[in-house]
Amino acid sequence: MLVIPAIDLCGGKCVRLYQGDYSKLTEYSADPVQVGAAWARRGARMLHIVDLDGARAGRPTNLDIVGQIARFVGIPVQLGGGLRSEADVCAAFDAGVARVLIGTAACEDPELVAALIERFGPARIIVSIDCRDGLAATRGWLSSSQTTGADLAAAMMDVGVREFVYTDVSRDGTLRGLDIASIEAMISTGARIIAAGGVGSLDDVQRLAPLAAPDCTSGGLAGVIIGRALYTGDVDLTEALTIAEGRSRKNEQADYTMSRH
Repeated sequence: MLVIPAIDLCGGKCVRLYQGDYSKLTEYSADPVQVGAAWARRGARMLHIVDLDGARAGRPTNLDIVGQIARFVGIPVQLGGGLRSEADVCAAFDAGVARVLIGTAACEDPELVAALIERFGPARIIVSIDCRDGLAATRGWLSSSQTTGADLAAAMMDVGVREFVYTDVSRDGTLRGLDIASIEAMISTGARIIAAGGVGSLDDVQRLAPLAAPDCTSGGLAGVIIGRALYTGDVDLTEALTIAEGRSRKNEQADYTMSRH
């Protein structure tokens, strides 16, 4: 099970939102590149970056910074936020991103997801399912669809999606702890899930460990994304990695190292 630090970008800075509310923003660093490098030095094997400006604008707006992070940290970077066209996805890959997260477009343009899977393969195209009250939120979490998270996962698996990031919007940035039941419900669809939203202590990581997928292609829990708790010190990354690892670092690194070309 991977433990993936989150870097949310707004105005070129590393920030965190509370429950996805742009008016409740906390700035943690004016140098996201150094933040990413610090997480890599402490053992992270992947970074999760969200372009918050891009999510609102409907197109990536922080690719220069994302590219700097991807080139500097030496570990795979996954990017979400505003990626709603094939051109946007190509631009992200050109910037050095290992894989992209498709959120709004998965709800509104499933044909695009199918085309991206066909062109780039399921290892590089991840669908982000961000739920509020069980329904998928879209457009930077500013709108809600009428599609449940489980239904969206099923539809996306039908077009070849292999992995999902599942976020409970109501818990994101709150340190309230994960909703394990909702994560288990998503896993029960047969999906391979990276959980996000609400991690507040090492106990959350411990509770997730039994849900870990048996290998890098099976359904189950592939990892957990941690944001605010790392920045506040409520979770120590090194300790979280120790809890999460169910096998050797060497093998897991091999599974998740991807070509950037």
